Amino acid sequence: MQDSENNRVSRRAWIGGAIASAAVAATTVAAATTDKTAAPGDAGTTAPKTNRGKVRKSVASKQRMPVLYLPHGGGPCFFMKWTMGPPDTWNRTAEWLQQIPASLPTKPKALLVVSAHWETDQVAVTTATQPPLLFDYYGFPKHTYELTWPAPGSPVLAGRVRSLLRTAGIASAAEPSRGLDHGVFVPLKVAFPRASVPTVQLSLRRGLDPAQHLAIGKALAPLRDEGVFIVGSGMSYHNMRGFSRPQSLAESRTFDAWLKDIVGKPAAQRDAALSQWAKAPQARVCHPREEHLLPLMVVAGAAGESRGQVDFSDVVMGVQVSAHRFG
Repeated sequence: MQDSENNRVSRRAWIGGAIASAAVAATTVAAATTDKTAAPGDAGTTAPKTNRGKVRKSVASKQRMPVLYLPHGGGPCFFMKWTMGPPDTWNRTAEWLQQIPASLPTKPKALLVVSAHWETDQVAVTTATQPPLLFDYYGFPKHTYELTWPAPGSPVLAGRVRSLLRTAGIASAAEPSRGLDHGVFVPLKVAFPRASVPTVQLSLRRGLDPAQHLAIGKALAPLRDEGVFIVGSGMSYHNMRGFSRPQSLAESRTFDAWLKDIVGKPAAQRDAALSQWAKAPQARVCHPREEHLLPLMVVAGAAGESRGQVDFSDVVMGVQVSAHRFG
């Protein structure tokens, strides 16, 4: 990529998308995966045969999946020469993403990802067996529109998600054709490069009501005991005009400190505060529109009594950005 081409990655590019039934057991979701390995992460190593079939009774207590809210970066930032600041701007984020699989108690049977870049009137769930990629970013180098991440979908998991939502009184819709947007495939191509784990995407609900998204997460909490890794993909700071502005670092750190404190509180206190997030100091400065924060609400809802903690934090483009893990 020529430098002149990179220099055309403007704020327009960023605005366009850069920071842009109930008794089904865990084995039901496992049947949807085309990958036969059982080791943590995506390294493709095979678990010893002596471990297979002997831990089913203790899955819920010993192998409950954590839930994670992560920063997905700016557009295809991990796969291009970065020119909007130091070239190593996203290196530390990429290194952290690469370590996610090894941090899990076991290899996920599937991934359920809530991205900031999909909003629908009612919650929607991708159902394709082989979902395409949706290159919903603009103005980036040509090769970033040729990226691949051929993770299989999982109609079985999609059905389980809809069943859990239905039980909670939450309407949902099946989406058979929409591709996985960059909030899904860009960070997960770094974390799970082999694309061997079945992946389903869940939309945000228009209106962006935090209490509704906490409720969505609570409905989906049983998936944690079924080997499903629930991921919220957004950015803890997302003010397009604030990046690289001198006062933004202090503003972002103020809101970041509030988030760190709140996610670590007991569930009832945490959820009450998150439902009123806009009252937090510097909240609307950091999130003029909250679509990049709302995946955190789904993750927190799914966390149940698990308390959150900062799993990663860095200063990128002049602002503090953090990831939060529960469980």
